[in-house]
Parts: sequence; C-alpha cells; structure tokens
Amino acid sequence: MPELIETTVYTFDELDERAQERARDWYRQASAHDDWHVTVFEDFERICEILGVVLATRPVRLYGGGTCQKSCIWFSGFASQGDGACFEGSYSYRKGASRAIRAYAPRDMRLATIADQLQQIQHKNLYALEARVTHRGRYYHEHSMEISVERNSDRSQPPTANAEEGVSDALRDLARWLYRQLEQEYDHQMSNEVVQEGIIASGYTFTEAGSRFG
Repeated sequence: MPELIETTVYTFDELDERAQERARDWYRQASAHDDWHVTVFEDFERICEILGVVLATRPVRLYGGGTCQKSCIWFSGFASQGDGACFEGSYSYRKGASRAIRAYAPRDMRLATIADQLQQIQHKNLYALEARVTHRGRYYHEHSMEISVERNSDRSQPPTANAEEGVSDALRDLARWLYRQLEQEYDHQMSNEVVQEGIIASGYTFTEAGSRFG
C-alpha cells in the first residue's frame, strides 16, 4: 500500500554554512561535464587566425545524428603533473599580426610577445617560414606537439640559425597561454560565487544536510 512521506526541503539561502558547502560540491560535480571551455576555445580560434595559425579540424558526432567539424584543440587539467593544452594545425606568416593582436587583446602582453617573436623570425627568413604542428602521445601539453619548420623558398634556402627553435618556442608559448586561460576560466566557473548563482537561478532545493532533493 502506498505511503505518503513528507520531507522538508530548503532553498540554498536557507541552509547553514556546512550544508551550503555540500550543496556547492554537488553542483560542481553535476556541472563538471558542461561545455564551460567553449568561449575560451572560440577566443583561441580567433587568436590563431590573427597570428597565422590554421587549426586542423576533426569530425565530431552530434547527439541527433550527423557530424560537425571541430578544431583540434585538447587539454587536461588542472591539478596533475603533465596537465596542459595543445593543438594541431599549420602556421605561416600573417602580415600585420603584431598590430592586430594588440588591437584584439590590448592588455595581453604574452600574446604581443608571441606575435613579435614570430614577426622577428619571419623577417630574418623573408617571411617564408611555414610550420606544421601535430600531436603525439597520450598526454596533452605543449611538449606533446611535434613541430616541423621549413622555409618555402624558390632558392631552396634553409631557415636561418635558430629559426626552427624560435617558431617552435612561440607556438608552444601559445599552447601555454591557452592552458592558462582554461585554468582561469575553470577556477572562475567553480568559484563559490558563480556556483551559488547557478544553484539559485536554477531553483534547486535541498535537504537540511545539503543533499539535492529529488
């Protein structure tokens, strides 16, 4: 025979401090698989375009069937040794990149430094350097990128001394920059303030101990 059981539920604001912390932990775990990194990826794609990096793409299956193309960007994080970010694609000279990156991100000196480094190396090589970036291994960080650099010259001239190293260092710095942006965004999304806003906006209710009800 059915039984009627009554349970008192509470909004987040009605919980005591200990129960609120348990509610926040539940929300963090529940939202851990959300696409929180999408805006960071979109920003990175635009920055790559400005710098002259063409990201490789891969087909991704959609829930409703079919596929779409997504950029080859990967990361792991954020508390283990070996965490980081990497990407696949190609790089070639993009005229005005140093000026354009400063217009796009005027306060980001790391991006400006990367653009300037690429500009200086290209200048020494008559703007003919090209690079290919592929991922190797099972880890995702800047050193899991295999980078080959060539000078596209009619005279078959080799790159100048340290050109390959300089381009590789700049592209790895770009991967480090991406990881830092992802780390900052994750910390922001998982902060108490943002988590509480999400809980309250969704209208979730909890038991007195802070367990999600229903």
